[in-house]
Amino acid sequence: MSLLHEIHDDIRATLARDPAARNAAEVVLFYPGFHARMAHRLANALYRSGVPLLPRGIMHFARFVTGIEIHPGATIGPRFFIDHGMGVVIGETAEIGADVTLYQGVTLGGTSTRRVKRHPTLRDNVVVGAGAKVIGAVEVGENARIGAGSVVVTNVPANATVVGVPGHIVAFRDDSNGVLQRLPDPEWERLNDLDRKVQEMHDLVEHLEEHMTGLHDGHHETAPGKERGAPVE
Repeated sequence: MSLLHEIHDDIRATLARDPAARNAAEVVLFYPGFHARMAHRLANALYRSGVPLLPRGIMHFARFVTGIEIHPGATIGPRFFIDHGMGVVIGETAEIGADVTLYQGVTLGGTSTRRVKRHPTLRDNVVVGAGAKVIGAVEVGENARIGAGSVVVTNVPANATVVGVPGHIVAFRDDSNGVLQRLPDPEWERLNDLDRKVQEMHDLVEHLEEHMTGLHDGHHETAPGKERGAPVE
């Protein structure tokens, strides 16, 4: 695929996934995700050719301009889209497939200090929500969805939806019909049970307070020697 064709596909992907994008000129001029991807193409080519310092300098400048930090060694597939982009961090050994979407604040980070594969692999059509962190040499399968603010430290199967800290699977998308099949969530069900118990206790306390207030008022009204109309000695 030629470079111009890849750039054209990036523009089309942005227009398709961001309803705020009006035309190609707007994407080229004002979209930091597009600018960061263009800079990475150049830096990555130089990095793989063994050119010292310059690739890091290019991406350092790109971070200053766009707020997006991508290591020049990261592998990024076609039609990659970063929405807004501020605070996105992509590590050196990260691998990103085709048609992947990242939102602002996403981190594809590493945990190891050794020179090994230490950053995530995102397969095709993955979407990672705002502020999510995918940490370590984990693999996120095709069509997976990572919810905003989630922290993922284990592999995610294809078509899964992951939310929470730490991230856990809450649904699967059926490829045959596109239906989202939700899974039982024991933690959420337990929280709902606790919420119901707290509400029941609150209602019971209110009922007891009303009952005690009624008894207290009745006691004052019928106290010995003070009944209405009783003779005074």
